Amino acid sequence: MPEHPRHAKPHALRRGGRRHTSQGHDQRRVGRDSNAPVVLYGWHTVTAALANPARRIRRLLATENAARRLDEEAIALPITPELVRPDAIAARLTADAVHQGLLAEADPLPAPGIEDVAPSGIVLVLDHITDPHNVGAILRTAAAFAVAAILTTARHSPEATGVLAKSASGALELVPIVAVQNLARAMAALKERGFLVVGLDSAAADDLAATRLRAPLALVLGAEGKGLRQGTRANCDRLARLDLPGAIKSLNVSNAAALALYIATRAVAVPGH
Repeated sequence: MPEHPRHAKPHALRRGGRRHTSQGHDQRRVGRDSNAPVVLYGWHTVTAALANPARRIRRLLATENAARRLDEEAIALPITPELVRPDAIAARLTADAVHQGLLAEADPLPAPGIEDVAPSGIVLVLDHITDPHNVGAILRTAAAFAVAAILTTARHSPEATGVLAKSASGALELVPIVAVQNLARAMAALKERGFLVVGLDSAAADDLAATRLRAPLALVLGAEGKGLRQGTRANCDRLARLDLPGAIKSLNVSNAAALALYIATRAVAVPGH
């Protein structure tokens, strides 16, 4: 399966501006300079951003080879790329970053609120998952399973830039991210909108595959090692585990998300599946 979701439609939930839930709390991501550009690098990440009409590109750096490939694949460019040597891009990134000759500076995508998420299908709720590689991998899996949105805390989650965007391989443009200040209130708002909220807990009595699920469904994932926080667990309608046959009973959180979504999409009626 090709990595680049070039035929997928960019998500259209984001309409910009301040967002409030029925409890009235601000849903915008906080703690970030709103004028600071998002840095996107890598072929799939940058070309997905170029294809997203909701993403405003400020600057595009490309090597000669990458610029030739953009032309050969007839990728529409909103701005003229600046031709640079590969080391000029590498100098702006960490030593292990694979940029594939492309780097873009862009505006952050406008932040949606919970009220922008249709009460249908499946959403993911991330409880203090801070590793950008894991969140990026979860985003990529979420795009593959047509997840409606991802909810995460504003202060305890990685910014949607750099490593996270590269790990998501273009999915950042496809899956809306709702950043909330209080996860408990956000989960309550989901329940008000009809969502069944199921937390994944390796110590839960019930197996997710044997749990009665329905849409709209919110699957809650906790940080690797720590799992769900006590308050988050208490706000779930149900807790369920992924029943694994081997000696190791827990998975990396991005792998757990993939398995949970596979089980959930087979168990509920999700449009498009």
